[in-house]
Amino acid sequence: MASNMKAVKLRIKSVQSTMQITKAMELVASSKLRKAKDRAETCRPYYRELHRTLREIAVNNTDFSSVYAKEAAGDKTCYVLIAGDRGLAGGYNSNLFKKLEAETGGRDYVAVPVGKKAVEYLKRKKTEILTEDFGQIALVSVSDCFEIARLLCREFREGKFAHINVCYTTFVSMLSQQAGTMPLLPLQDLKTDEPEAWEQETETGNGKRQQIWYEPEASEVFDAIVPEYLAGVLYGCICDSLASELAARRMAMDAATKNAGEMIDQLNLYYNRARQASITQEITEIVAGAEGV
Repeated sequence: MASNMKAVKLRIKSVQSTMQITKAMELVASSKLRKAKDRAETCRPYYRELHRTLREIAVNNTDFSSVYAKEAAGDKTCYVLIAGDRGLAGGYNSNLFKKLEAETGGRDYVAVPVGKKAVEYLKRKKTEILTEDFGQIALVSVSDCFEIARLLCREFREGKFAHINVCYTTFVSMLSQQAGTMPLLPLQDLKTDEPEAWEQETETGNGKRQQIWYEPEASEVFDAIVPEYLAGVLYGCICDSLASELAARRMAMDAATKNAGEMIDQLNLYYNRARQASITQEITEIVAGAEGV
């Protein structure tokens, strides 16, 4: 009985230490979350307006002839996979990988991983990796996004792949994060797969759409802004992913802290019962000995 009580006491101390760690991680994630959320919401108008601008060019120009706007000649796709650097974030990374697997359906594809978990996943799956230079999402800056965009544009022009998609997690709210994919190039993909949340039309005061003119030619405007468009979208997706990871980690650590508290309560109850049974047994033995004397 004494050895059993000692084991329970050690178990309680172990769970208490774990609870202190999970609580600290929850507080750290909460302190970083607000700033990450604000940054994600600040970036959205910029890259969504770029997205709508490109789509507007495609819709209103039937003679569009940019290399980025031609109908895809193949099925090979390059995925920019944006995951986290660490675990302990609930289903954040696993949900993203499941979404990518459902999207690819066993087809051959090439990927650009952003984040340590993305690199580990792609290596485990033996997927062709375009570059590993951006394997830590916490260190990726705006200039890095422009570098990724230039790399993608160069490889796309050379015909290494026919589509460019980004796979990331959208920050919906503090309690909800949604993994998904979004097509970036070619322009034909943007025509058919416009995100529903972005389908806001620009209207004039009389309810008619504005006529937009581009100088110089639309194809020149498009070719000039495509790298900036890609960089802006990628940076916005990274900001969304970082906010989603922090929110998922805060929720996971909060749940872990509550579970640890419940486990400690149960272990304390078991310990107290065992202690009471031990005391009762000792009293019984003393009384029995006294009666025998």
